Amino acid sequence: MTSIAPLFIPMAPGGPELLLIVGIAVLLFGAQKIPKLARSIGESAGEFKKGQAQVERELEEINPNADVSADGEADLES
Repeated sequence: MTSIAPLFIPMAPGGPELLLIVGIAVLLFGAQKIPKLARSIGESAGEFKKGQAQVERELEEINPNADVSADGEADLES
């Protein structure tokens, strides 16, 4: 009996599905625009992370006793 691979993720697209998605992206956007599109998505993600860090710093300045966890809930220290 074979075991399941440790990196198996249910409902994740596999190799053929990813090739199909990439092929459709090339048809829709063209091979020339895909690097520009990926670059702009990366820049947007970077700006989002900068904005998130700035908001967290501002919240820390407002209430230095609050510990903001990764899930967004604040735990107040007594």
